[in-house]
This record gives sequence, structure tokens and C-alpha cells, in this order.
Amino acid sequence: MYAIIQTGGKQYKVAEGDTVLVEKLEAAEGDVVTFDQVLTVVKDSDVVVGKPVVDGAKVTAKVEAQGKGKKILVFKYKAKSNYRKRQGHRQPFTKVVIEKIEA
Repeated sequence: MYAIIQTGGKQYKVAEGDTVLVEKLEAAEGDVVTFDQVLTVVKDSDVVVGKPVVDGAKVTAKVEAQGKGKKILVFKYKAKSNYRKRQGHRQPFTKVVIEKIEA
């Protein structure tokens, strides 16, 4: 059984026991979060597709950690004008473990 959820403007395919890195959530480590934007639920050969979400479906997950991704460099440059700007960025994320899919 797996589901496709939407959080942080992105879609994730999750199953029970999976560990997923999602966009940062305002939750402390050890908290339980619920994703109610479930787009699709697949159980054996039974497929339920929402319009746009599946009614009554939710995915429960436990927050395992908060963190930041690898650093990327943003470099802006304009030719012939001596303009150079270097900036780093680390995207924050929340690591969650999927506990239960209810449909």
C-alpha cells in the first residue's frame, strides 16, 4: 500500500515505514504530523484517485529530525561591468518517518 501526498508544493510517493525528506515543517522532533493532502491511494490492485484529493484519507508521520541540505553556490556575473556576487544557500528540510496511511 502506498500513497501520493502533497506538502510544501511538492508531491511524494510514500509507504508505511518510509523515511522522507520534505520541505521544512513547523514541528519539533518527536512530534506527530498529519498530511491530509492525499492525492492518490493504491492498495493492492485498488487505485483511488482524488479530485483533487481523496476524501477522508490522511497520512500520519513522526518527525525524526530537522536539518539543512548541502550548500549550493549562487553566482551572479555580468560581463564587462566588473559585477560578481557569490552567495551560498542551504535549504532547510524535515525528516519524517511514515507511520500510517488511512484511506
